[in-house]
Amino acid sequence: MRNLLDRAYGHVLNGGLLDTIAAEGKFMTVPKGDLIMDVGDPIPGLPLLMEGAIKILRVDEEGDEMLIYFLEAGDSCAMTLGSFFGVSKSAIRAVAEQDSKLVIVPMDKAYAWVGAHADFRQFVIESFNTRLQELVEAMDSLAFLDLHDRLAKYLSDRVKVNGNTSLTTTHAEIAADLYTSRVVVSRILKQLEREGNIELHRNRIEVLKF
Repeated sequence: MRNLLDRAYGHVLNGGLLDTIAAEGKFMTVPKGDLIMDVGDPIPGLPLLMEGAIKILRVDEEGDEMLIYFLEAGDSCAMTLGSFFGVSKSAIRAVAEQDSKLVIVPMDKAYAWVGAHADFRQFVIESFNTRLQELVEAMDSLAFLDLHDRLAKYLSDRVKVNGNTSLTTTHAEIAADLYTSRVVVSRILKQLEREGNIELHRNRIEVLKF
């Protein structure tokens, strides 16, 4: 775990603190597609994603989902950072976009390290600012982009997160992430294919322009 921590966080956190995180944190390996945390779950601590990718979703009262943002290696989640302000239960659903490895830092340790380590304090502040900006971008996408452009941006974002232009996914999964219907997603995907932006295959999309 120490080597994974160093790869993902060695450029922002000092070696002594990484040693402590490795000793104090809870290591998790999560297969692609698995649920990591759901709405209403107690927040177990501060997640540090060492490898893989996680998608963060909001869920309405009927259980329908909408993608907010992705976490990549070296990130943490603003929704769990809310614990610093007294939030004790999760307001989001977190699902592994890829096979992922993360460490959960107990919140009492995180509180202490914010006061004791300037680099950790800076990391928490920058993480919160980054996730806040992504929340703003998600709101802008809903407010100002039509579904065609939102879908194109969604595919582009997934390519960048996964590091692969070939996306293994279904129309139903995309529809859930974008809070729309599978029929509408299928129609717009066909349009994007006619425009030369993608190639459609069974349970796979090859993104040609992103």
